[in-house]
Amino acid sequence: MIAILCLALNLRPVMAGLGPILDIIEKSAGLSSAQAGLLTTLPVFLMGVGAFAGRRLTRLLGAKTGVAIGIAVISLACASRSEWNDAAGMLSTAAAAGLGVAIVQALLPGFVKGRFGQGAGRIMGLYTTGIMSGAALAAATAAGLERDFGLPAALGVWSVPAFIATLVWLLLPFPAREAGGGVSQTTEPLWRHGRAWTLMLFFGVGTGAFTLVLAWLPPYYTSLGQSRAYSGYLLAGVTLAEVAASLAVSAFIARFPDRRGPLFVVLTSITAGLICVAVAPLSLAWPAAMLLGLGLGALFPLSLIVTLDHVDDPARAGELAAFVQGGGYIIASLTPFAAGAIRDRFADLAGAWEAMAVGVFLTIAIAMRFSPQSRLSDGRRGPTAR
Repeated sequence: MIAILCLALNLRPVMAGLGPILDIIEKSAGLSSAQAGLLTTLPVFLMGVGAFAGRRLTRLLGAKTGVAIGIAVISLACASRSEWNDAAGMLSTAAAAGLGVAIVQALLPGFVKGRFGQGAGRIMGLYTTGIMSGAALAAATAAGLERDFGLPAALGVWSVPAFIATLVWLLLPFPAREAGGGVSQTTEPLWRHGRAWTLMLFFGVGTGAFTLVLAWLPPYYTSLGQSRAYSGYLLAGVTLAEVAASLAVSAFIARFPDRRGPLFVVLTSITAGLICVAVAPLSLAWPAAMLLGLGLGALFPLSLIVTLDHVDDPARAGELAAFVQGGGYIIASLTPFAAGAIRDRFADLAGAWEAMAVGVFLTIAIAMRFSPQSRLSDGRRGPTAR
């Protein structure tokens, strides 16, 4: 459990630690806003590729070797930024770190399921909480580290905990044969099911809102005259609210066999938060942060729960989750780059928040289709899998 928490803490700082000091990075590296958006787009895109490749990576590398390689790559990418932080270096290390994150995220859930069995849900709750906590810590400390120690130190500091996580993981005693994920009894490809694509789009739009906030909320508030430290604390507040919301979903979702009610509340919260950021960013900064954090933090586990509701077979559920997350992360990776392009064109990000608010609001119509009778296995209505 300690090793998994160490790993989780290192999966988001490579992105979350950039926002509060992005204006300094842009000037130092000579990046446009669209290019700066790629610093988040590249890792998220590779997270999607990694989700698609998870089963193959498991067979090729195994959990112990593969996860060790992934977290070591993250450590090396962060360390490289302390010396190689021009445009080419920042973009290259973003891609390398994204590859490392993709490998860990593709391999670790299967290992947890095989190692902890019925207790896997509790461990995955710890894992997701660690991911969000790492993002909050990186966002809250980035401006102070840059101010006190300089940009190279602020960019490279996260190589140290990632290196420690690598050592802790390698010290774990592994079973002689790691548990596999099983093989689905259904041979029909998922891409033939319209519902699988609908779930992918739903996950992609929701995760796109998360990546937009992660990449551009601090720079937006910095451009409005707020300090870098304040902007970082704002993003940290969002991520801490995400932790609370994620834990609440784990505790109470069993009371809602029809997921549409919670989804409506969560999507409305995100929409309201985005509107607050767009129309009254200074006066409603903290209410917006809480609305966004609670909504985004609850939407991620809800999206996965709704996905797994659609099938009975555990192996088929794993395949569907990989398909939904793989394509969803690729869709979500477009939002930071698009927001940067909007900023380059209009010298303002208000349009990006407004467009994202419209996109999230429209997904309410998609969410209302996820009734308890929805199924994927045969394309017809039938009893729920839960």
